[in-house]
Amino acid sequence: METRKRNDKGKAKGKGKRKQKKITAPEPCSSEDVLFKDIVAVLGQAEVDKVLEEGTELDSPFEFHQEVELEVRAIGSNGEGIAVAPDGTKPWAVVVPLTLPGEKIRARIYKSARLHSFADLLEITTPNPALRDDSRVKCKYFGACGGCQYQMLSYETQINLKRDVVVKAYKNYSNLLQSSLPPILSTIASPLEYGYRTKLTPHFEAPPAAARKNPSATSDGKKPDWLAIGFNKIGTHKTMDIEECPIATPVINAALGPARERIIKNIHTYERGVSLIFRDSLDTTPDIDPRTAQQPIDKLSEAFTKQICVTDHKATVRETVGEWIFEYNGGSFFQNNNSVLVPLTDYVRDAIFPLPSATDPSSPSPVTVAVSVVPDTPRPTHLVDTYCGSGLFAITLSPNFEKVAGIELSTESITFATRNARLNGISPDKISFRSGDASDIFSVVGDFPPSHSVVVIDPPRKGCDDAFISLLLKFRPATVVYVSCNVHTQARDVGKILNATADAGEGERYVLQSLRGFDLFPQTAHVESVAVLRLV
Repeated sequence: METRKRNDKGKAKGKGKRKQKKITAPEPCSSEDVLFKDIVAVLGQAEVDKVLEEGTELDSPFEFHQEVELEVRAIGSNGEGIAVAPDGTKPWAVVVPLTLPGEKIRARIYKSARLHSFADLLEITTPNPALRDDSRVKCKYFGACGGCQYQMLSYETQINLKRDVVVKAYKNYSNLLQSSLPPILSTIASPLEYGYRTKLTPHFEAPPAAARKNPSATSDGKKPDWLAIGFNKIGTHKTMDIEECPIATPVINAALGPARERIIKNIHTYERGVSLIFRDSLDTTPDIDPRTAQQPIDKLSEAFTKQICVTDHKATVRETVGEWIFEYNGGSFFQNNNSVLVPLTDYVRDAIFPLPSATDPSSPSPVTVAVSVVPDTPRPTHLVDTYCGSGLFAITLSPNFEKVAGIELSTESITFATRNARLNGISPDKISFRSGDASDIFSVVGDFPPSHSVVVIDPPRKGCDDAFISLLLKFRPATVVYVSCNVHTQARDVGKILNATADAGEGERYVLQSLRGFDLFPQTAHVESVAVLRLV
């Protein structure tokens, strides 16, 4: 296990000075806040309250670079192991990456914060054989690169951990009674556990001034020692060199080597650091003109059988999701695991139009994906896809609706979404993409009947702001499907929606009908989730 040199900037100050330091609580739903709630759960609320009352929550029992022997108690929602200080010291947690519950370890403290310290893993003295199997690891950088946390775990264990993250998120952030939550279903697995990621963004720092002044120093094609092209090391902002990434698609890995060679050869020409982009794409030549394309488009043509890697942020990327065609700008957002997009969009469809015995074909064994049809609920006819991007949900769900509107603030996204609708042969009379002003986003669908409408929400990690939630409640669609890349902000927002309508009359109160995680990023701690809300 790789250890890193640390400077002494994180060295604990004297007790008196530490007490004078202003304590700033982490931003709610941030990774720091999520970690702190996990730490409270490990230490116990009563012990934490006692330390907070004493005002000693910043007084670490450890010195900088002190080596300690610890026992890991839990895995946090961010994927790190959480250990506790040895007996005889104050209640204090130690966060150590790549460790598992029940393991005894040696670690080196490098930073302390409120009621916890961070440490580098030095040795696992007693592993947890029921969970850990290091022969599962498929990446030579695992243990140093900060990209993956779970390669030593079975995939079944990863899926179970991600369900636990959803459970904890709603416990910690929804402000809802347990009785108002449905059973949280098992996480839907990704069809691909490796080789799934269709986008990578490695980076490198600018060369030192001496290297720019002496281009001949890199003209031999050898990578200088100071140059690293890759991703951040665990727990640092320092870049480590990465030549391949097993969770990326083969097309992307094939492009990494030549790109690295070009950068090494021309590194002296860079005046600043660069964030690269590699996107797996279908061949975008020849171009498909949506105005003249014959329907159905020939999916056996070279444009749909040849894979390329797009490395220009402004270039067009093309991919298919089932039978649907999507194009978008290389630098824009699109889900990065194509293998799970059909199960995801099918699940959302089946959640909107539930069948009493619907089963999930993406799971190794049949599992219920939707609850029984809500009595006396009219079949939805209109769909509003907010934060629609290039139209993933609007287009894949369009056969089930009479009218579909996608709403976005980005005019570029609207352009691509409109193009994608035409590529897929959807009439402009049926689907449209509209620019929604943030102050009144639902005004552009004022002609949609709320009682027959579904709103899909797929926001960025920060979730929805209060103004959006207020407008959603004013529009009051019959069904809301909230797809989230941050289950913690989703739990917060869902709680706000349910609590705001808790005392509403019949047909005006939202209930959380189903909740389930999706694994878009195997080998990592990340989980996405889908929440379905209905008026009752």
